[in-house]
Amino acid sequence: MEAAVAPGRDAPAPAASQPSGCGKHNSPERKVYMDYNATTPLEPEVIQAMTEAMWEAWGNPSSLYPAGKKAKDIINAARESLAKMIGGKPQDIIFTSGGTESNNLVIQSVVKHFHANQTSKGHAGGHHSPVEGAKPHFITSSVEHDSIRLPLEHLAEEQVAAVTFVPVSKVSGQAEVEDILAAVRPTTRLVTIMLANNETGVVMPVPEISQRIKALNQERVATGLPPILMHTDAAQALGKQRVDVEDLGVDFLTIVGHKFYGPRIGALYVRGLDEFTPLYPMLFGGGQERNFRPGTENTPMIAGLGKAAELVTQNCEAYEAHMRDIRDYLEERLEAEFGQKRIHLNSQFPGTPRLPNTCNFSVRGPRLQGHKVLAQCRVLLASVGAACHSDHGDQPSPVLLNYGIPFDVARNALRLSVGRSTTRAEVDRVVQDLKQAVAQLENQA
Repeated sequence: MEAAVAPGRDAPAPAASQPSGCGKHNSPERKVYMDYNATTPLEPEVIQAMTEAMWEAWGNPSSLYPAGKKAKDIINAARESLAKMIGGKPQDIIFTSGGTESNNLVIQSVVKHFHANQTSKGHAGGHHSPVEGAKPHFITSSVEHDSIRLPLEHLAEEQVAAVTFVPVSKVSGQAEVEDILAAVRPTTRLVTIMLANNETGVVMPVPEISQRIKALNQERVATGLPPILMHTDAAQALGKQRVDVEDLGVDFLTIVGHKFYGPRIGALYVRGLDEFTPLYPMLFGGGQERNFRPGTENTPMIAGLGKAAELVTQNCEAYEAHMRDIRDYLEERLEAEFGQKRIHLNSQFPGTPRLPNTCNFSVRGPRLQGHKVLAQCRVLLASVGAACHSDHGDQPSPVLLNYGIPFDVARNALRLSVGRSTTRAEVDRVVQDLKQAVAQLENQA
């Protein structure tokens, strides 16, 4: 879903058990990676699981010989690990190529289900179906990832669907429950709200939205209207905080492996797959994944995804506590070195929960655009925001503008996202690196 320059040979990605700020590698030349919201390195255990699958489970999972059976067993075990990570059932997990496919699969399925219902009700003479020629209506927020925003915009442009982009509150930074409910129409079929924003880390009130939609659905069914489905893109939240589909109350949940130290594939959770919640394939082929996502399974990648999920289940609380401590220390050091009046913390909204690892900030100044500051940094590897917006140049992130961040402040924004092994020593080096970069830009007359 996003791309970033991963740590290279001059900045090897550390395992969580091997903090990179310690020992002989702690030299001034060594880079410090703080773009974990873009992508994460593979944990050693994940690499081991993938390597073993390549050696031992190279067979086609649909075959009956030992290497094929081994592949099938690995896939089933990975499905169970993913389900355990999110509190769901293994039979409700479908493997996909990543978050973009999962999100598009949900959206396209809702469109197809809408038209299938229209056709069947029309043949049955049902009088509660929307008027002929009606389009399915989607509700989402104004700060969603491009893999939600762009397909919805495309459907609207093609006049296949109607879409309401609900603005986020300038006070809370969240998509407000009442605003979402106010946007509901008789033709509304899906509400899709990300669990946590990838640029600010703001956590959305998905459980509250789901509860209100569930109550509304009871009224809709009583009047002959079909229920509204609920989807959340949990790409950024997984591995950073506890995620449970029962607590969230969602029908669909998107899983992205490379955001929690797994490989670049993903999965989609569908509550009561094809029994309570409809899913329509976008691909047609050999019948894998119960025909919902055909194609010979990529066993090594699935093995790695399962191992990454297993690690999250075992260690999520420790991961979260460590990242919060480092992120808070980072923000303290930024304010101490630059001054509270000069630092604007773009991701802080009073009373609003946020991811424990994300710090979006701006250093005020006319020549301190985010991409220029990064270009002057000698140590820091980070981004100005989502990689899918990396070609905006001097233009500020549309997401930050939607959050109400002033134009000149948003243009200077940097997103630093820490990881499982980021250390305070690395934070100190990064802050000093930022100081020299800012001083260098300000001295350029």
